[in-house]
Amino acid sequence: MERERENRPYAAVVGGVNIDIGGQSFQPLILSDSNPGRVRISPGGVGRNIAHNLRLLGLPVRLIAAFGEDLYADVIRRSCREIGIDTEDAVTFPGEATSTYLYVADHTGEMHLAVSDMEICRFLTPQVLKEKLPVIRGAGALVLDTNIPAETILWLCDQVRVPIFADPVSVSKAEKLRPVLPALQAMKPNRLEAELLTGIRICDERDLNRAADALLETGLRQVFITLGKEGVLAADGKKRVRLPALPEVPVNTTGCGDAFMAALVWAYFRGLDVEESARGGLAAAVIAAAARETVNAAMCEEKLLQKMKQP
Repeated sequence: MERERENRPYAAVVGGVNIDIGGQSFQPLILSDSNPGRVRISPGGVGRNIAHNLRLLGLPVRLIAAFGEDLYADVIRRSCREIGIDTEDAVTFPGEATSTYLYVADHTGEMHLAVSDMEICRFLTPQVLKEKLPVIRGAGALVLDTNIPAETILWLCDQVRVPIFADPVSVSKAEKLRPVLPALQAMKPNRLEAELLTGIRICDERDLNRAADALLETGLRQVFITLGKEGVLAADGKKRVRLPALPEVPVNTTGCGDAFMAALVWAYFRGLDVEESARGGLAAAVIAAAARETVNAAMCEEKLLQKMKQP
């Protein structure tokens, strides 16, 4: 780890980490009752998941996130250490609880209810992150997710000049990116997030292209509007491509977006253009969807390059 810190370009990730607690019933759910089933606990969070995928793709990563002073923080830190994610610059907040995502799914795997406790993320303020600026400014790329406060996103985009990749996370949180679009190297909104940020309802290909144009006109350098089973529209000031999703049956789509974003950062480090970046994102999403876990441990650069060659 120390050698990587000294000699290799790295990605800095500022975002959310969670402990995911998921319960799935063996039979159809019965509300207001105890349902036999299986409960799994695993590290998660958009920022952490992106960092995990980046490590699997061979990039050094420094994760800056908020940890509570609890057992869950120990679990996440230990997991990051085993993967090779550097958490030396993460911040511990005494007396606070590490972010937790609790969900209940039925026997088919469909999620019926979830509670997300990410209140600790509000403590990642500009004042707290000021001492982390040398680490962030020294990165080859900065990845942000919108679990951190809007004021922090605005401040970071003003303070750093490294390429910034942003994940909107959700429609409710995407609004945080509106003021900083001119500062971003790349953003990966889905259809609904793109509609929110542009005010354009996307009903057909014409609307899709209009939305991409509107985002690029803000000064955003690259946009990747993801469309689920319909693939992606990728564009920058020189090139535009509409690519279909790769034809494979998914096992679990939960981590596809995080893998897609990690592949965009990987592609930037490799000097790939917007089309090859999009192909990398689609390939990473397919690899992610092939595993029951949110992050597929089989993700690697060799597998990604193979998937990118698929017609």
